[in-house]
Amino acid sequence: MTEIIFHEETKTFHLYNDKISYLMCVLENGHMGQLYFGKKIHDKADFSYLVEKYGRPMTSYVFENDRTFSLEHIRQEYPVYGSTDYRHPAVEILQENGSRITDFRYEGYEITEGKPELKGLPATYTESGEEAKTLKIFLRDGLTGCRLELLYTIFASEAAVARSACLRNEGSENLHLLTAMSLNLDLPDKDYIWMQLSGAWARERYVKNRILEQGITAVDSRRGNSSHEQNPFVALKRPNATEGAGEVIGISLIYSGNFRIQAEVDTHDVTRVTAGIHPDGFDWKLEPGEEFQTPEAVAVYSDKGLNGMSQTFHRLYGRRLARGFWRDRPRPILINNWEATYFNFTEEKLLKIAEKARECGVELFVLDDGWFGKRNGEHAGLGDWYANRERLPEGIRGLSEKIEALGMKFGLWFEPEMVNKDSDLYREHPDWILQTPGRNTSHGRYQYVLDFSRKEVVDCIYAMMEKILSGSRISYIKWDMNRSITECYSAALPPDRQGEVFHRYILGVYDLYDRLTKKFPQVLFESCASGGGRFDPGLLYYAPQGWASDDSDAVERLKIQYGTSMCYPVSSIGSHVSVVPNHQVFRTTPLHTRANVACFGTFGYELDLNRLPEEELEEVKKQIVFMKEYRELLQFGTFYRIKSPFEGNETVWMTVSEDQKTALVGYYRVLNGSNQPYSRVRLQGLNPDLLYENIYNGTENYGDELMNYGLITTDGSAGELPAGSALCTDFESRIYILKAKDNGLSFDGEAKYV
Repeated sequence: MTEIIFHEETKTFHLYNDKISYLMCVLENGHMGQLYFGKKIHDKADFSYLVEKYGRPMTSYVFENDRTFSLEHIRQEYPVYGSTDYRHPAVEILQENGSRITDFRYEGYEITEGKPELKGLPATYTESGEEAKTLKIFLRDGLTGCRLELLYTIFASEAAVARSACLRNEGSENLHLLTAMSLNLDLPDKDYIWMQLSGAWARERYVKNRILEQGITAVDSRRGNSSHEQNPFVALKRPNATEGAGEVIGISLIYSGNFRIQAEVDTHDVTRVTAGIHPDGFDWKLEPGEEFQTPEAVAVYSDKGLNGMSQTFHRLYGRRLARGFWRDRPRPILINNWEATYFNFTEEKLLKIAEKARECGVELFVLDDGWFGKRNGEHAGLGDWYANRERLPEGIRGLSEKIEALGMKFGLWFEPEMVNKDSDLYREHPDWILQTPGRNTSHGRYQYVLDFSRKEVVDCIYAMMEKILSGSRISYIKWDMNRSITECYSAALPPDRQGEVFHRYILGVYDLYDRLTKKFPQVLFESCASGGGRFDPGLLYYAPQGWASDDSDAVERLKIQYGTSMCYPVSSIGSHVSVVPNHQVFRTTPLHTRANVACFGTFGYELDLNRLPEEELEEVKKQIVFMKEYRELLQFGTFYRIKSPFEGNETVWMTVSEDQKTALVGYYRVLNGSNQPYSRVRLQGLNPDLLYENIYNGTENYGDELMNYGLITTDGSAGELPAGSALCTDFESRIYILKAKDNGLSFDGEAKYV
């Protein structure tokens, strides 16, 4: 059930389904007022009492002889600055006379089934009209002739609303958009804890919490990409909210460029949340007849804690943001040669790695950096997307055919947005990089960013990539992005359009992705933006999975994958078993723990299996058997976070099948201890009336036992190690397999992996 109702007499809109309500109204001045977003409430014609209007000292008022109506103290849908509202606006437009004052007044609305596409932008979608309803509200600024269209989509089965805005210049003068946010949400109080995902290269998306207080709280990026440092996602949780209970609002921006998500708490404790393109440096010239569409933002409400919020995002993004052939398919188990060889490889060496991987059950071989141009290190080759025949005598086609002859699929690494100065592409087109006239041009890893705001640049890169993919047997593309944008300036744009470059660049990236995914619909694309530099919903639309971090250590990955799961489905989290000592932190982690962490993701290996002793090779084979049996559950089951790595020595998470008959529980302990306390973990998501067999220890427990008393995780670390007990060490982990006794399945012992 999904309804969008307009009460004409009170000019009130009510969007609701079985889970949530979203209420707004037309205010006295014609602007849109925000009334309510939260758990579903009964519909009625009049919610005007929610528009709180009281005269306050030192306030400016809209109407003559009226000391009650001030936009400073009224919650709004898409506010402007400077007409009695002193808070940060959702829109700001510079006009030819220098004014930035606008007055968007309600003109009408339209309700449609389903959800429209956003031209040139990634966004959630529907496959039938019954899945959602969309409301378009039309407003106009009478002086400039600018038309504002606010879009709201409420999904039938999810506690989520998708928001965006479209501005069209229907006047006679040029306009400059300086701010155009995707979402504004004015909340009536500030009683929230703000959660963000922050970090840096190799420690991306760490969970950070702070109490909202009067003033500004924000996450943003001005790096030209969504960045490793801040992710375009925040959650506002009530102080009593936990992983499993309490109110949470999640805000996610489907965008890969400069962004800002901000909470502004005024001195009366009203919270204004805005999300969209970062306004700093943004200046979009809107000539008469032109329009600008903002990216989409998604707001999720949960009264079942953070897990409830995350599961909504997982379902929505996994099924109605990710697209194509691989959306619902279990992902192939791969091996990547990067940490095995780096740049030091030959075709013979690669084939030896692939042969051993195939013996172990690996399904996909991925050739990483170094196969193209004169790429023998970081200084050369980027931009020259043709095979280095010294390393690969028969080119990519020859190697890919040999890999497929082994019974494996073949994948290839690209970094399409970058170029080295030591490359044929740069020598032919030195003006194709982003660089500011008369200023120093900075490098990152000795590489430069191509100007993807220019169609001819994107066309050139597309032609090279298309030639490689069409002429070879390629099933997978790993797409890297190892450098943020500096000295942002395009030689192809006039001075008054330089504020458009960052956004036009991202539109160029989307265009390239779009063309390639349509031309090669069965190729699995995996984004890999410098280990998370662009791990965002915008890329998920084109690439259903992304390499989560360049830190491949299992212990480090606990925090990275835990934080990532706040918004992103497990099927999107690229995760591999790497060599030890680990190449980022030089930690030696047991092989079973490396796999136990990586299996809660897409799963693969980033090492040379030929270098493993026979005992570990046998363990790898068992890991792969286990993963093949359970990967659909691991990647598409209902995921629950149980214990946080940010709060203690233990991490626990689990996934449950849709019928609740099978569950996998991942238990991880970083450091061992002497004579440790007894331990147990209360599970979630099980059927209380089903009897579950615990394959790990052979016990049987009903679902209500496991969720109320808990799963006993005590081990030999509780005291002296008894004879015959398994040795427990630092970096310990276990996978508990729970199967309902009445599910008709039997455990044959072959897939047992702990």
